[in-house]
Amino acid sequence: MAVKQEPFPAVTLTGRHVRLEPLSLAHLPALQAAGAHDELWPYFVWSFAAPEAMKKFVETALADQQRGEALPFAVVDVASGATVGSTRFGAIDRHHRRGECGWIWLTPARQRGPLNTEMKYLMLRHAFEVLGLLRVEFKTDALNAKSRRALERIGATQEGIFRKHMVMHTGKIRDSVYFSVVDSDWPRVKQHLERLMQR
Repeated sequence: MAVKQEPFPAVTLTGRHVRLEPLSLAHLPALQAAGAHDELWPYFVWSFAAPEAMKKFVETALADQQRGEALPFAVVDVASGATVGSTRFGAIDRHHRRGECGWIWLTPARQRGPLNTEMKYLMLRHAFEVLGLLRVEFKTDALNAKSRRALERIGATQEGIFRKHMVMHTGKIRDSVYFSVVDSDWPRVKQHLERLMQR
C-alpha cells in the first residue's frame, strides 16, 4: 500500500567549494547552459542537453519533491557563483529510512576538481546526521568505469549488478551497478572524505 510522504525540508548545504541550493525553476537558464554538452549524457537514461529536455528534468525533480520522493539541488561553484550542475536525493522511502544519491551531473569544465567529492560529503552528512537515514544508495551504468571508480574512491560499497535494468535513450540496454553507504559505515566514510578534501 502506497503511503503519502511529507517532503523533506528544503535546505542549502554549503562547503568551501560548492553550495547545494534547493532546485527551482529560477536555476533553469543556467542549467540549460551548463548541461548543453552531449558528452555529459551517454550513461544517463535520457539526454538533457536540449533546453526542453533540461526543463523536463527540473520539472520532474520538483514534482517528485512535492510527492516526498526527492530532495533536488542545484550545484553552485562558490568561487564564481555559477550554477554548474545538479544532484538530488531520490527514491526516498521515509518508512525504511533510505534514499538514493543520484541524478548527479556537472558541466565538463567543473568535473576535474574538488566539487564532486565535497558535494557527496555534504549530502551524506545531511542524510545520516540530519535526516537520520539508514542507507544511501548510488547506481551507475556498469560500463561507466569513471563513475564506478569515483564511488569506490569515496568509500561506498559495491553491492551487485542489476542485469538488463534500464533502456537508454540510445536504445542500449543498461546493466546497473549498485553501491551504498549505510549509517554504520558513515564514521569511516566521513573521516575518509574529510582526508580527501584536505589534500
